[in-house]
Amino acid sequence: MRRKSGLILLALAVFFAALSPLLRWYAFPRLAKVPANQYTTMVLEAKNATLLDYDSFQAVKVPKVTIVQTLKGNVEASEKIERTAGRDVVVWDGLSYVQGPDGKMVSKFPERYIFDAHTQEPVHATGEMVDGDPVKRRGIEFKWPFLTEKRDYEYFDAQARLTAPIHYKGTQDFRGVSVYYFEQTIPWTRVPFPKDLPVKGVTPEVVAATGMTRWYTTVRKFWVEPVTGAPVYGEEIHQEELRGGALLGGRDKVTAFAGHVKMREDYIESTVDLVKSQRVLVLLLTSYLPWGFLTLGVLLLALALYLEARGRRPAEPEPAKTSAPEPVTA
Repeated sequence: MRRKSGLILLALAVFFAALSPLLRWYAFPRLAKVPANQYTTMVLEAKNATLLDYDSFQAVKVPKVTIVQTLKGNVEASEKIERTAGRDVVVWDGLSYVQGPDGKMVSKFPERYIFDAHTQEPVHATGEMVDGDPVKRRGIEFKWPFLTEKRDYEYFDAQARLTAPIHYKGTQDFRGVSVYYFEQTIPWTRVPFPKDLPVKGVTPEVVAATGMTRWYTTVRKFWVEPVTGAPVYGEEIHQEELRGGALLGGRDKVTAFAGHVKMREDYIESTVDLVKSQRVLVLLLTSYLPWGFLTLGVLLLALALYLEARGRRPAEPEPAKTSAPEPVTA
């Protein structure tokens, strides 16, 4: 009976020991993915910002500029691309809507970002665009890969339509979460005018015909939770200028927007809570279950060997029986 139990325990030990690396290196890369139907909204604010007054064409100080950023998963588009791409694909339709303190639109900036659901690498397909212009992204955008590493990454800047390194600057604690801090600087770069301008009836082509150009620079900062690859917080030190052209009345340039853009407090709290919950799910596949199965396999192996050793131990000899002496008769 001991020998049979030992064989069962040995089989279970081999099973759990083999399941440990299988779960981490085979199941995890296939199971961990960004859902195709994800929908998120983020509100950012730049307080005491500089904004262009289009009536006087002068830069003025305003108490606050608000940026509402939405990312909506397009399931129908992702399924269509998957049929030809042969892999899991996510399509995010994004919109950055900037409004001044009076609630009026300053700019509207749509995007379509297509990427691999597992690795977050861009997938090039029809429909990939920034503000209506076809693009071919290189590098990540919005989200880092699962199990983010302590290294620089290539990050796509949608305003400039270019890819530049975003540098790992160290590990920090952000509201009880261990995060990697990344920073990217985009130097002054000429960028296109938005398709939707705040002045009714004025198009980018009309503005460009006056000889005016639009320039942009930013310092982009992200605090990324490395297990999920999700940013828990972000900031931008953002500047835009209009340069040259007849509309400036002889001036070389005017500030169109300048401000330190930060996530609003209520969205910081909800983002941190969401990332904490998602972090546990990823750790189950990468750490908790693999190490748990490996430990269980070792314990089962030790128990099987113990039972086998006991089964092979020779039985102790029974003491010899002595009969009572028979009485002596005359």
